[in-house]
Amino acid sequence: MRIPFPPLDRLVPDHVRGFEAYIPSRPDDVLCRLYRCERLYRLNNNENPLGPPEAARKVLDNWPPSEASVYPSGDAYHLRCRLGERLGLDPDCFIVGNGANEVIAFVIKAFCKEGDNIVTADRTFAVYEWVAQFSGFEARVLPLKDDRFDGEAMLAAMDERTKVLFLCNPNNPTGTYWSEDELRSFLDSVNGRCIVVVDEAYMEFVEASDFPRTVSMLDDYPNLVVFRTFSKMYGLAGLRIGYLFGDRRVVDDIRRTCVVYSVNGPAQVAAMAALSDDGPHIKGTRKMCRKAREYLLEELAGMGLPHTVREGNFAVVSLPMSDTLAYRKLMRRGIMIRSMTGFRAPNQIRVTLSTLSVMEEFVKALRGIIT
Repeated sequence: MRIPFPPLDRLVPDHVRGFEAYIPSRPDDVLCRLYRCERLYRLNNNENPLGPPEAARKVLDNWPPSEASVYPSGDAYHLRCRLGERLGLDPDCFIVGNGANEVIAFVIKAFCKEGDNIVTADRTFAVYEWVAQFSGFEARVLPLKDDRFDGEAMLAAMDERTKVLFLCNPNNPTGTYWSEDELRSFLDSVNGRCIVVVDEAYMEFVEASDFPRTVSMLDDYPNLVVFRTFSKMYGLAGLRIGYLFGDRRVVDDIRRTCVVYSVNGPAQVAAMAALSDDGPHIKGTRKMCRKAREYLLEELAGMGLPHTVREGNFAVVSLPMSDTLAYRKLMRRGIMIRSMTGFRAPNQIRVTLSTLSVMEEFVKALRGIIT
């Protein structure tokens, strides 16, 4: 006879039970059947349609299958050395993770304990907020001001239990950024009271001359931690690899929370190769984005649709309809965008800048649903 036992719900903390899980989109083949479209242009995740640099393609093509049975470098040793050479830092100033989500978790786990909080913005990369919440910490989420992070509001929201401030620069989805002078002024005001994370996932797309050179700021601000990724410009999103860097003493503390062996072997060798061949790739991707940006600006203005097209490889468009309805209508035409209700911006969509031919398909589909 089976002995009954108490419901397992009692084992789940309230902060986990109250958190709504993120549901990823289904694979392309499933979506095409569901929406009855022959092909699908994914313009929802800010991926690089040009793919990875040629050198990274070659190492992936030649990666020996026998290596699949061997654990990768547990701390991405050779990649950290390559990054150190590239940025002029000690390799131990870097931590490599399984995408940005993992390095975000590393930082929050390293500095937060029960009763602590983090501060970030309402319309930015939502994972800062999510990781804090499902880890049991308060996320103080502040509105943007003129589509920009509001430094004064962030400082006012801090208290003695604030451990981490998260700033996305340039910001996803608004494309705004803080200049080096603005970032330095903010760090001066923080005065080392907490960790300041600057997420530079889209920094390679920025061509503005006043964009911060965060590597050169570490000596002045040891509480500064910087995130970067190989998912966007370098076209390695499918391999899930990102990294952080900062003052070695701070990074050593973060390293205590790391899960070793989380970054697979092909991702590590592809990232190293991508760094060795990124000049032409970055130049080509920026050129593609400029053409897409110019085309979209003209077309969206012609349709009378308010829009935001700044730094980064994405644009935000305001629609005269629900963004979730627009998502479904565009999916039936084979175009996948990001509805912005989840970014607390209803009736707006974010679209990835892609090749000109794909942008033309997007504009054609957009005209079809609003006219």
